[in-house]
Amino acid sequence: VNVLLWWEPFGRPRRMADCRRRYNITGCRLSADRSRYGEAQAVLFHHRDLALHGAEGLPRGPPPRPPRQLWVWMNFESPSHSPGLRGLAGLFNWTMSYRRDSDVFVPYGYLYAPPAPRPFVLPRKTRLVAWVISNWNEEHARVRYYRQLKEHLAIDVYGARGLALSEGGVVETVSAYKFYLAFENSQHTDYITEKLWRNAFAASAVPIVLGPRRANYERFIPPDSFIHVDDFPSPRLLATYLKFLDKNKPNYRRYFAWRKKYEVHVTSFWDEHFCKVCEAVRAAGNQIKTVRNLASWFES
Repeated sequence: VNVLLWWEPFGRPRRMADCRRRYNITGCRLSADRSRYGEAQAVLFHHRDLALHGAEGLPRGPPPRPPRQLWVWMNFESPSHSPGLRGLAGLFNWTMSYRRDSDVFVPYGYLYAPPAPRPFVLPRKTRLVAWVISNWNEEHARVRYYRQLKEHLAIDVYGARGLALSEGGVVETVSAYKFYLAFENSQHTDYITEKLWRNAFAASAVPIVLGPRRANYERFIPPDSFIHVDDFPSPRLLATYLKFLDKNKPNYRRYFAWRKKYEVHVTSFWDEHFCKVCEAVRAAGNQIKTVRNLASWFES
């Protein structure tokens, strides 16, 4: 399967992944060389670059678009941070995103049951609540909620407006904390990012989530693996509950019961995405369709 990247995400050239070695996906040829357009079974368009270059930057021919070539729209930002969706109706055959109803679904992470579960060891916890934030915006729900919560509880903030992260980075820093604020920058269906999968789960901190509704999170993770801000009528009552868990080890440890069965996979950008397209193209055979109204689907 030949897959062409029309733009390399964010204009950063990269070495193409070896899909067979990394993901056991065979017969996959990835390229960013536009001269191979005519032989590509699928062409991948990253939305942020498409928004930057405009529809004029799309392939115009010659050669014309081969009749069975799939154009795949790829986006991992939320609708709030995806400008220019309106003019894209009827252009693409497939969607690829974090949404479960995408043609190629690639979440930011997932849980899986390994053949033989490894014993889970909780790292030593010496601190209470951490938050890592790079994009600070007073208008965001997450910043408003944080401001209310910190009235009742000490929160260590790292990144744009706070402490510098140590050399080891996010996971190593957060693993010393009991709780992590996995607050999304906007609230949309299935938009559950590395803030949950890497910053909280991979660091063995209990995520306190602000994003889509609790029921949406429960499609992907066990109900007792996280705390949702909606579970409490006010930030003050959430703070009271966190202080209670801080003093009650058995109650706190219940948030890790799922670790007996599951392990965490954090999706690797962008290799995993490109290889997944290859796999999907092969599985689809000759099926072809058109995404009639991209904006209304993605924003729903």
